[in-house]
This record gives sequence, C-alpha cells and structure tokens, in this order.
Amino acid sequence: MKDNKKLIIFQPLIYALIMMMGMVLGFKLYQSLGSNVQLLPSTSPQSNTLSQINDVLNFVEYNYVDTIDTEDLVGDAIREILKNLDPHSIYIPPEDMKATTENLQGNFEGIGVEFFIVDDTISVITPIAGGPSEALGILSGDKIVTIENDTVAGIGITNRDVIKKLRGKKGTKVKVGINRHGINELLSFNIKRDKIPLNSVDVGYMMDEQVGFIKINRFSETTYNEFSEQLIKLKSKGMEDLVIDLRQNPGGYLVAATNIIDELLGDKRLIVYTEGRSHKRSEYKARRNGIFEDGRLVVLIDEGSASASEILAGAVQDWDRGTIVGRRSFGKGLVQEQFALKNGGALRLTVARYYTPAGRSIQKPYKPGEGENYDNELVERFDKGEMLNEDSIENDNRTAYKTALGRTVYGGGGITPDIFTPIDTINNDLNTIFANSQIPSFTYNYFSKHRDDFTNFESFTDFKDTYQVPQSIFDEFYTFVKEKRASVTPNVLLDNEFLFKTKIKAYFAKQVWKNEGYYSIIREIDTEIQKAYDFIKNDNMVLNSSE
Repeated sequence: MKDNKKLIIFQPLIYALIMMMGMVLGFKLYQSLGSNVQLLPSTSPQSNTLSQINDVLNFVEYNYVDTIDTEDLVGDAIREILKNLDPHSIYIPPEDMKATTENLQGNFEGIGVEFFIVDDTISVITPIAGGPSEALGILSGDKIVTIENDTVAGIGITNRDVIKKLRGKKGTKVKVGINRHGINELLSFNIKRDKIPLNSVDVGYMMDEQVGFIKINRFSETTYNEFSEQLIKLKSKGMEDLVIDLRQNPGGYLVAATNIIDELLGDKRLIVYTEGRSHKRSEYKARRNGIFEDGRLVVLIDEGSASASEILAGAVQDWDRGTIVGRRSFGKGLVQEQFALKNGGALRLTVARYYTPAGRSIQKPYKPGEGENYDNELVERFDKGEMLNEDSIENDNRTAYKTALGRTVYGGGGITPDIFTPIDTINNDLNTIFANSQIPSFTYNYFSKHRDDFTNFESFTDFKDTYQVPQSIFDEFYTFVKEKRASVTPNVLLDNEFLFKTKIKAYFAKQVWKNEGYYSIIREIDTEIQKAYDFIKNDNMVLNSSE
C-alpha cells in the first residue's frame, strides 16, 4: 500500500471509490450466488452515483496535474474496504494470482525439482517423481549453476528468482547447466516443462505393523484424491489405526475437507454447515461408506491449524470418532468465496460462517479494522502460557457444547484438543536459532559430495536401523555452523547432539527416500507424534460412536 501522505491527498477519491466498490461488489456477490436480484433502473440514485464515480475517475485520469496510476488507487481503495470488514477478506492483485491459483489447484508447470539455495547456489533436493527432470536423470545433490547459459550461482539469487526462471508454460524448454560432484565438466540438460503435481499430502507411511500416519499440509483440489490413495495404500499394508497430522495446515477448499471426513464417518452424519446473511444454511453430510470408519483415529492439531483443518478436527471431535491431540487451533470459522476482477486479480470475500456438527462456531473474536491485533493473538497465547500449560486455556469465557457422547467441548476460538501437548521449546528455540536452514544447507551439500555413502543401502529399513551419524560428520557440522553463525555458543550444539544428529539423518534420508524417509526418522524427536502414537498403543481411545 502506498504511504499515508498519498492516502491523505487522495482521501476524497478513495472514499468515493469505496462507495462505488461496495455497491459493485454487493451486486457481483448476489450475481455469483444465483440470487434473484433485479438490475437497478438507469434513473435510480445508485445508478447516478456510479455514473458520478466513473466521471470522477475519468476527470482525475485525464486532467490531474501529475501522472498517477489509477490502478494503484483502485487497489488501495479495495484494501481499505476489506480492512474494515474482517481479517480474512482480501484482495489478490493480478501479479499474485498465478501462485495463489497453483497452490490451490495442486499443480504447476515447470521442470519438476524440489530445490534449496545452499551457499548462493541452487541445489536439487530431489527430482519430483514422474517429472521431466527425473526422466532426464537429474539427481539429488545436483547444483544448477546456469540457466539459459546465464550464471545463476554466486549472484544472490532468491527463491522467487528461481521459480520465475524455471517455471513456464507446459511444452516449452529451458536449458540448465548442472555441476555434479565427481564430474569436472558442466552437465547440460534441455528440460521440456510439464505439468507438475504440487502435493498437499506430504507423506503416508506405516509407523508399525498396525498404525498408519498421513500428513496433510493444506486442502487443495487434489487433496482428497491424494489422501484416498494413501489411505488405500496403508490399508493394503495392514493398517488398523491412523494418525492424521494437520499441524500448521492453514486450510483451503472446504469440499476437500468434507470429502476426507466422509471416509472417516458413518453414512449421513452431519460434517459441517455454513450460514451467512446472503447464504442460506447449507449442510454437508457423509454420503457413502467410508474407507476408514472403524479404526482408532488420532488427529494432530496446533495453533497453525486453521479453517478446513478445524472443520475436520471439529467433526471428528463432535462425533467422538477419534481423539484430538495437540494445542488449540487457530480459530478461523469464516468462509470465503473468490470473485474474479476485470484487472486479472480477485476478491476473496467472507460470505458465511461455518459451524461444527454440535453447532460450534470456531471463529475467534475480532474487531473490524484491527487486523494487527488479530494477527498478534497467537503471540498473546504464548505470553499467557497457553502453549505450555493446558490450564491457561480460557475456556470459561467460551461457549460450551456437547459431543455425541456427552463430552463438553468449546466454540468461539478454535478447537481445544482432547489431549494437550505443550510446544516443544527445545526444538522451537533451535529452529529459531538456525532459521530452519543450517541443517538442510549442511546435509544437502554433504550429500552431493558423498552420494554413494547413502545410496548403497539395501533398503530404507536397512538405513534406518543401521546408520548412525558419525562423530566426524557432527564435528564437520559444528564447524559449518560456527562459520555461518559465529554468535552460536558451543553448548547449543553440544547439549543437543542427539537432536541434531537425528535431524541430519532425516535430511540424508530425504535425499534418497523422499518424504517417507524424512518423516519416518524425524518422528523419533517429534514429541507430539510420539504422544499420538503412544496414546493409540495404550488403547486409551475415545469411544467410536459410529460403530
């Protein structure tokens, strides 16, 4: 947004634009919902107002003393409108639409690599299965040093720069030069871009012979299909019980969440309903026999679980279908609908609230125009001790409801878990110190030079059971960190040697066995996953009311 001086100068125009946009958006909203709305007669006061606003814009554009960008003014006006509504109604400018759409569609067009910038060089973490880079033989640990013969190493390249250069229309080609350890000359690849899946389900694997684990990072168009595939795969391996990890999942498409819940609940049970001023009550119910209606179920949530994640967790909790483990979720119970704008951008407007089967609204309190306070609410939770102590959750100030079996649950501010787990302060502090980059930077660089040390294992199980990070590698990591972050005290590393070695091992595993390898090892130091697993194994599950 432009600075305050500009807003003051053009304040009358912005107020006029706000009036215009309010009427236009209202009309578009009703139109998109299929409501029986009659068009305003040409002589109505509202029609005259719109004509006047159009005249003002024309006068400003063609006669104002200085050159101005009316598109910027309109964008500022839209943001001002939305800022005074609710925290989740947003304007998406045209330049951000592509990334936003790809994220929710579940695919993009590019060369198909997962990358990480290490020492100012693009390092391939892993080629995406079935993508063009894998087909051409690009390997984990390869370093991309040129794109279209232009050097991209050592120039301060950013993630956004890499995406801009490597992504492109399906069928087009891009030439990359790759440095591979042990080969002196630069390897040249002409990669034909293709449609690449952008997975929303990170992993599905067996924690033991009976318990399965599925992690969902968001709810996109492809999430239900991805989840179903993992569920069927795990069932074929003997899965009887399941942990679903929704931590740090910000939500996404409502229908993706309801379809997944349909696989967990009995037929015709209410999953969620939505209702708003211009939206009549709309109910979503289970419609078919689910793949996993009877096994024991744990759902992991935390303060980053929002929207569709809370719909899933709320339905499981209200029907006593399983047990919710973790910390109180974010508290987003507002439903957005997206409307296309002529400039190529979009308006994502709150049109309704959603309610869990027991009738709970999960939306936490907010005041229009106070977005900063809303964003800081999670910090306030931490300051009040809620992240560390279950007793600090202020349920007394929230509305109580009853589950199918008569247990008390609360609305008005997220999903409160059945089993509380405090935030892992050690892991959290270490991630903050290293900004989540020092360990992957080290391991990806080390792997590129010692690939054969990890690819000669007979299987992942062989690697997991027999490989231990040797002291020599940890010492090398210690030196690496001290060179990168001189302020880190030796005790931070030495006092947490097991934790660091486990993370290094997990990142090594990711290079060869992708996410399944990574998550299978990282669970050893993930206290919340361990809590969920132990809870299932101790057979202390909430009764399954769908039986």
